[in-house]
Amino acid sequence: MTKRRTVQPDLLPEPETLKPLAERMRPRSLDDFVGQERLLASGTAFRRAIESGHVHSMILWGPPGCGKTSLARVLARYGEAEFLSISAVLGGLAEVRAALAEAAKYFAAGRRTVLFVDEVHRFNKAQQDAFLPHIERGTIVFVGATTENPSFELNSALLSRCRVHVLEMVSVEAIVQALQRALADAEHGLGAFDLQIDAAALHEIARAADGDVRRGLTLLEIAAELADHGRIEANVLDQVLADRVRRFDKGGEVFYDQISALHKSVRNSNPDAALYWIARMFDGGCDPAYLARRLTRMAVEDIGLADPSALEKTIAAWDAYDRQGSPEGDLALANVAVYLAMAPKSNAAYAAYGAARKLVAHTGSLPVPVALRNAPTKLMKELGYGSNYQYDPDVAGGIAYDQQCFPDELGEQRLYRPTGNGIEARIRERLEQIRAERAKAVQG
Repeated sequence: MTKRRTVQPDLLPEPETLKPLAERMRPRSLDDFVGQERLLASGTAFRRAIESGHVHSMILWGPPGCGKTSLARVLARYGEAEFLSISAVLGGLAEVRAALAEAAKYFAAGRRTVLFVDEVHRFNKAQQDAFLPHIERGTIVFVGATTENPSFELNSALLSRCRVHVLEMVSVEAIVQALQRALADAEHGLGAFDLQIDAAALHEIARAADGDVRRGLTLLEIAAELADHGRIEANVLDQVLADRVRRFDKGGEVFYDQISALHKSVRNSNPDAALYWIARMFDGGCDPAYLARRLTRMAVEDIGLADPSALEKTIAAWDAYDRQGSPEGDLALANVAVYLAMAPKSNAAYAAYGAARKLVAHTGSLPVPVALRNAPTKLMKELGYGSNYQYDPDVAGGIAYDQQCFPDELGEQRLYRPTGNGIEARIRERLEQIRAERAKAVQG
């Protein structure tokens, strides 16, 4: 009985027609790229290095669909190197070792290998460390792709061996260019179908792609499948673009950039921008409880005593959201974002607390003044705890100006410096009077 020969599925040629449009239209040369002019425009140092075949290990950092995978493939082609690809989402240390072993075989045969690691930030320290000796030896040209900040997500040892190149979100105009190429390309794209689509509709698809070329090509492909007699009409486009999701990663670089923009818009007293950013975060699926917590922080940090009611209103809005949920409760948080933006600002209490913490760290555990110490027992009273304490409500004017509340080693300190904004202006006036009287009492 003859042994039946099996054919591995990954050895079969992939039919071009079965691939998605975005895969078929991947750039095959640097001239095919759209966007990324800062890195890849004619005459740039990076482009000249690629064209000369000088390929180095690198980290490609950028949003989804900006061309990281395509650039890695092109690097291998210009460098006349083998191309191996693994995904940190799907693979583990076993896959890493297998890829490195294959690269070692090519290296022994005098061939370079570009090893592309997608979503490299998902690998742990041990998995990232596995690449280091092979990068140093030259067995591989390492190309890692990440959507997250490499400074936070990648080992310093790996970063020291790779250059980080930042890829930018692709503009609407550049995506339109990619869509036009796909419509005209009869071999790899949709050119054989002679599709008709208005320039405005093409622009709408590019805008809906939200900086992601792959998404734009996917939307175009879906629209082409639904086209009536070769024309993509407005009703078809409405179906394709309905309920699309904007870019938001709920915990990564974009997430923190957007909450930073919201906080700084409130601090800048710009209610329009504050509404825009809170709407962006709601639209992306941000947890409203997180937004409520951050708005509360803004009320305390940036508004403070210039408008003490800001904290009350923020807590009330948070409570309203907890009672109503979305979408009704979203409006309560949006309302308080506008209120915070328009409120007078003061970080004086926030800064004073920071100064107090520094003073404590610098001066250590100084003893409490004897007059301010608690004296619940007879022994403590005999030791003088609480002696000579002046009970302020019994003092004329309600304040014992000559009573020192700081440790004796420090003397009186000025940490809180009120602004002239909002209610804090009245606080400043009152505090200046108290401090002046206290200074006279101490001198007397």
